[in-house]
Amino acid sequence: MSYPVQKSKEEWQAVLNKEQFRILRERGTEAPFTGKYDKHMPEEGVYTCAACDAPLYKAGHKFKSGCGWPAFFDAVPGAVKRHTDRSFGMERTEITCNNCGGHLGHVFKGEGYSTPTDERHCVNSISLNFSAEDAAKENGEVKKENGEVKTEDAEVKKESKA
Repeated sequence: MSYPVQKSKEEWQAVLNKEQFRILRERGTEAPFTGKYDKHMPEEGVYTCAACDAPLYKAGHKFKSGCGWPAFFDAVPGAVKRHTDRSFGMERTEITCNNCGGHLGHVFKGEGYSTPTDERHCVNSISLNFSAEDAAKENGEVKKENGEVKTEDAEVKKESKA
């Protein structure tokens, strides 16, 4: 699968710590109730990919699920890619950053939470960074061109390519 940000294993290991690499690049999971964003409930801001800084989730889409990981009912449109995950003898929907392919977690539907989408994006805290400044456009669209993430105010973050 091809993503705008491409790096070799060695390049990812150079920019991510050991635990970030295990989760983001090797599809790991952090222990429940240990992540710094599990109980983090800001009113405004944006959660970005810890590997490439692409905006992923708006603070207003986060909710308390009690599952032990940050939970969001929706992502910034186009920011998250869904894949069928058949590991551990079950079928789940894995979610990855659509800019770099970093593993975020899994999405679950129909659990009965009173959210607009009836979905729970269960995301590893270590896969995220948080910015109080909302880098996602008001309508939720983020444009990605040639490895660049363009935000609402036309600020551009250039991503390195291998």
